[in-house]
Amino acid sequence: MKAGAPEVHVDGTGLRVAVIAASWHDVVMNGLIDGAVRALADAGIPDAPVIRVPGTVELSVAAARLAPTHDALVALGVVIRGGTPHFDYVCSGVTHGLTDVSTRTGVPVGFGVLTCDTEEQALDRAGLEGSSEDKGAEAALAAVSTAVTLAGLAPRPLSGA
Repeated sequence: MKAGAPEVHVDGTGLRVAVIAASWHDVVMNGLIDGAVRALADAGIPDAPVIRVPGTVELSVAAARLAPTHDALVALGVVIRGGTPHFDYVCSGVTHGLTDVSTRTGVPVGFGVLTCDTEEQALDRAGLEGSSEDKGAEAALAAVSTAVTLAGLAPRPLSGA
């Protein structure tokens, strides 16, 4: 675990959680998915479905479709910098898209999208044997922990009500 990272232990038994994963960079994505699924099982959510989408940009629309029927979502993807501005557009778009889904619906979206300069950086964060981090597990635990926290909060009245 990285210095400063919180140690999260949460019981999400009974929560409806789905994992949405992009399809680019198989080795990295398989590590992220395995970490998320393992963390969800450890949190009492053993059968979370994994929905695959073509790329990282498509994570937002899948999250928007799934949010009304789930308590939390985990979005996983990897974008590796290339020689064009494509990296910046994809990273910005998915960050804004997933944030919008979460704030608009009130459904937490664990952000497990790696935005790396190199494939080596992505592999080091993918939760694989020898990786220094497991961002799939971290995203899953963040989503479940937030869902549990929000479930304990009383609804806020709309301003002006």
